[in-house]
Amino acid sequence: MSVLHPLPDQARREQPWPNGAGSTVELACGPAPADWRWRLSIARIERDAPFSVLPGVRRQLAPLDAPLALRFPDGREQVLLRLAVARFDGADAPQARLPEGPTRAFNLMLRGTAQGELIARPLNGAMLLPAEPGRRWFAHLLAGRAAVEAGAERAALAPGDSLWIEAPPGGRVRLEGGGELVLAKLEA
Repeated sequence: MSVLHPLPDQARREQPWPNGAGSTVELACGPAPADWRWRLSIARIERDAPFSVLPGVRRQLAPLDAPLALRFPDGREQVLLRLAVARFDGADAPQARLPEGPTRAFNLMLRGTAQGELIARPLNGAMLLPAEPGRRWFAHLLAGRAAVEAGAERAALAPGDSLWIEAPPGGRVRLEGGGELVLAKLEA
């Protein structure tokens, strides 16, 4: 059984925002598109604008190109540098401000009992991903080059490539290379 599953380009769907301030490329969602419990996407934020109100959704996001400032309805402000991860309730839709211009943001959205974690980081050398029962990994390479090894399978990643990783039972997953990547750990 295969444990590495590249995300085909045709699986990506771009949707413009109703407010005209950007667009979102949906990478994956599950278990079904109409009734998702988790969703992975990359938003292109073109100008300062409010986020959509999403009751019942837990959000995690990381700016990819430039800092992003979020001002929440309660007055709290969070300034995120590139690759820093913010976690917040989708009902608390913040106003986004772009202090250094447009950026993209990687998003993980969770509903109900779905569990997940977003990790955005540099890749310098090798790292091991825990092979946990009932969990799987999603890797998206932002820049550089990477090789993924899981059991007897290997895959190469170039910038913009995405890959599902089903950790082999009792095995390990090794990522090696140089650049920047985003990882999402999800319940299977």
